[in-house]
Amino acid sequence: MKMTPEWLLQALVSSWSKSTSTKYSPDYPARGQCGVTALVVNELLGGEILKTPLEEGWHFYNRIGGRRMDFTLSQFDEAIDYQDVESSREEAFLDTNDEQYRILKEAVLGRLRESNKCGFLNKKHDRCNEIS
Repeated sequence: MKMTPEWLLQALVSSWSKSTSTKYSPDYPARGQCGVTALVVNELLGGEILKTPLEEGWHFYNRIGGRRMDFTLSQFDEAIDYQDVESSREEAFLDTNDEQYRILKEAVLGRLRESNKCGFLNKKHDRCNEIS
């Protein structure tokens, strides 16, 4: 079964917490999750990490198969004027830390395993039980 962005978004939203971003709030669960989310999505699906300048600083998101995917868009009340500036894992890590990344990645993978939605993963992660 092929992974859809909706399934991945569901796994991300149910995994976001104060442990994955200090800016997290129940009213805006995506708040402050952009860097760590872009990193996890990049690890699982490949593609590129992009960024766009906002008043608050850089906003990180992904491009996969030529398609922009911003899984944390819901944190914003207004539309974003995407600039699609090429970024890197190193830059996105400046927006988070190793512990937040590990917690989010493990939580997302756990939710995907529970729902049998692991057939989508990047080639280096062919099977869910091979992912550490």
